[in-house]
Amino acid sequence: MDDQVIIDWYWERSEYAIVATKKKYGSYCHRVSYNILQNREDTEDTEECLNDLYMKAWESIPPTRPLRLGAYLTKIVRNLALQRYKKNHAKKRGSGEVPLVYEELEHVLTESMKDEDLVDVLNEFLADLPRLTRVMFMQRYFYLHSIQEIATTHELGESHVKMTLKRTRDALQRALEAEGVRV
Repeated sequence: MDDQVIIDWYWERSEYAIVATKKKYGSYCHRVSYNILQNREDTEDTEECLNDLYMKAWESIPPTRPLRLGAYLTKIVRNLALQRYKKNHAKKRGSGEVPLVYEELEHVLTESMKDEDLVDVLNEFLADLPRLTRVMFMQRYFYLHSIQEIATTHELGESHVKMTLKRTRDALQRALEAEGVRV
């Protein structure tokens, strides 16, 4: 199914848009949400994120006409899952990948950065990375995959993945400093 057809259905307010979205992107968005929430016993939170995703997509298209529907949906479901994760772990530190990922990036990123500056520098930085390094970086820090998942996916050792990510974080820190972003 072509993304533009699905987007047109959203603009026409056709229920086929939700059906086609579930069919084409449902399992992928489920995995993104599940990776963040890490709730193995109860997938109810993941399912609620997916339902919220479809509602948010329905409400936001129109007026928005996304260029890449998959990326648009992924961003929405990721934000929904992160919000639910924060809510579920408000009083205690969780044991999933979210705290680990934030710990890995805390020496690189600060809360004082402006989002616009960070996005521009980060996009330029990622564009200059070798493809495999960029994919591993995104899997870890956007999709919140575990080191083991990344290693298995790319048939690499976990130590190789850890070292690549460490070097990439260090390079990102240098790139941010070069752009005058205080770290």
